[in-house]
Amino acid sequence: MNTKHENPNRSAASIVEFCRFARSKGIPVGIQQVLAAAEAASTVGVADSDRFSFALRAALCSSQEEWEKFRHIFDEFWRQPHGAPDAEKVREPRYRNAMKQSNDARLLIGLESDTNSSGEGDGRLVSGASSEQRLKRVDFSEASSAQMAELERLALRLLRQMSVRLSRRMKIDTEGNRIDIRRSIRRNITRGGDPLVLAYKSRKASKKRLVVFLDISGSMNLYSLFLLRFAYALQKHFKRVNTFLFSTRVVEVTDLLRAPQLSRAMSGVAQRAPEWSGGTRIGACLCEFNRGAGRKIPTRDTCFVILSDGWDTGAPEVLAAELRVTRGRVQKLLWLNPLLGLKDYQPITRGIRAALPYVDRFAAAHNLESLLALEKYL
Repeated sequence: MNTKHENPNRSAASIVEFCRFARSKGIPVGIQQVLAAAEAASTVGVADSDRFSFALRAALCSSQEEWEKFRHIFDEFWRQPHGAPDAEKVREPRYRNAMKQSNDARLLIGLESDTNSSGEGDGRLVSGASSEQRLKRVDFSEASSAQMAELERLALRLLRQMSVRLSRRMKIDTEGNRIDIRRSIRRNITRGGDPLVLAYKSRKASKKRLVVFLDISGSMNLYSLFLLRFAYALQKHFKRVNTFLFSTRVVEVTDLLRAPQLSRAMSGVAQRAPEWSGGTRIGACLCEFNRGAGRKIPTRDTCFVILSDGWDTGAPEVLAAELRVTRGRVQKLLWLNPLLGLKDYQPITRGIRAALPYVDRFAAAHNLESLLALEKYL
């Protein structure tokens, strides 16, 4: 195969984008299959077109129908019109930009995290407040690979700042052990400024516990990878966070997201959550949670956050019943839905209609700005 002496990073970028392309053509590719494809390509190399094709097909296809469809998808993505293979050819702008950003593409499959990547093309480096504000409003489903890497670094920094703000925030207390200087000055203005009456403050007793319940079903593909990275960032800067993934069953990944490197965390998640990009049974998964970990983790100081588009294939009455149980155990129940970022979205699915009576806050989760709004509930 004519790869034009591609380096390993460029090849990794190509593999990731081919997996995206295959998924858009009907082959259900999840994070585990992407990792398998990258490993297969690394093992057999890209010099021999047939071996390369067979390796990718073995990694990505799980049925006869997918096996037969794969050849046409492979040819459409990798070959030039006159038939010569070209490993650097990508037909769409989003793919083309990601090919230039090899480190960021590797980040998407959890192979490495390059915090020194500068970003090119559509993913410009964040420089200045206005650029940062624009980046915070980028919809995850429309972000280039370079922008996703910048978003991840921005999320880590802003969540660290949020954690510091929350830890320092005081409460007014008549018997506190620290003088509230600002309130004392305001209180004594009418007395000529002399501090005759002092106001006190004390630290808040504790932060809320946060439980993240993240939908990784097929309909969430455009959002779930970044949302998982957001959960990783939350656990990095907040002590009391538990994270669960679900599609047709529930998997806790709290321990995996405590890994010091994102790449190690993502590799562990890929092995533990084989049902990535599967179906969605929100009510059944909440039932599994409520009868398992939910008996011990949620307490009256817990903020329970569901990250899902609400496309539930189960019975809506089951979802309503389990949300009622969950709501009875926690202080707040938030439902963050990426589809709320769409201009014409209306919460009319049966699952969402069944859920809304038990949700304290129904809000968007399509960009970093919407996720950072969590601070007001913490």
